[in-house]
Amino acid sequence: MHIDQAFNLIKDDIKRIESEFRDNVVSDVLLIGKIGEYILKSGGKRLRPLVLLLSGRLCAYKGPHHIPMAVVVEFIHTATLLHDDVVDNSHLRRGAESANSIWGNDSSVLVGDYLLSKAFSLAVNTRNFGVLDVLAETTTRMAEGEVLQLTKHSDITTTEEEYLSVITNKTAVLFSASCRIPAILSASTHEKEKALSDYGMEVGVAYQFIDDCLDYTSKDEELGKETGNDLREGKVTMPFIKAYRDASAGEKDAMKKAMGSDTTGRDQFAEVFGIIKKHRGIEYTMEAARGRIEKAKRSLDVFEPDVERAALTAVADHVIERTY
Repeated sequence: MHIDQAFNLIKDDIKRIESEFRDNVVSDVLLIGKIGEYILKSGGKRLRPLVLLLSGRLCAYKGPHHIPMAVVVEFIHTATLLHDDVVDNSHLRRGAESANSIWGNDSSVLVGDYLLSKAFSLAVNTRNFGVLDVLAETTTRMAEGEVLQLTKHSDITTTEEEYLSVITNKTAVLFSASCRIPAILSASTHEKEKALSDYGMEVGVAYQFIDDCLDYTSKDEELGKETGNDLREGKVTMPFIKAYRDASAGEKDAMKKAMGSDTTGRDQFAEVFGIIKKHRGIEYTMEAARGRIEKAKRSLDVFEPDVERAALTAVADHVIERTY
């Protein structure tokens, strides 16, 4: 199955999600609606709602909460993007001006806060403490991941284990929660809940690994932002970690000078990219991502083979194959 077929399975639900997304950014405070509508129109992959809906179908969930919970995870994700762009001083998001570039940092942070609050307001309607526990733990870990990443800013001595801790908390836990929540709502067995949680975690780590690679290998127009942003913003990612570990003293010095420098230009980026290529940083990260995806797919073995399981497998494969 292809990722487009997976989306097609739940196309009507995706339309309902977009409608509820729009309805839930309506506010008497006009700026909230304006920024919310801008974010909605900017699109996004909607992978987290996708895996939530497919997990719900896999668990035979028949209740009314799958659409609102898909909105919840997308609101949480969107809020973190708004905050990230402020922290990183980013000017582009998905090929368009970032919200903070248009409305300023203060507005972006506060609307991000609004979306987080709105997410929990919607989640409370489930009256399910298991779901609320997962969301509370998830958002706490995401904040920890963000802070840990901040403490590792431009730290070229960051280890692979430290970086894995950052991305597990910052990125993967929300994928995991998106898959786990439907299992809780449908009162699935602990085995199935854990399987979906593990699937989401592995997919989330792999997703970030691929992002790490794309920041070095994509073209600006494909990525929707400038390539080399991670290097300029002082983000030490897996390809850099692998190359720095194996680099010569001179190469290490060049990498150190480029990391986190506002003056890093195309030539300096090309030099660092050349070092990363020489020491197979991209290949190493891609291989790690493939390993995670294989683990994710194996975790679904507790479920009977069916179209929803095939769709989740297609989502996992897409994470490896994507170019943006």
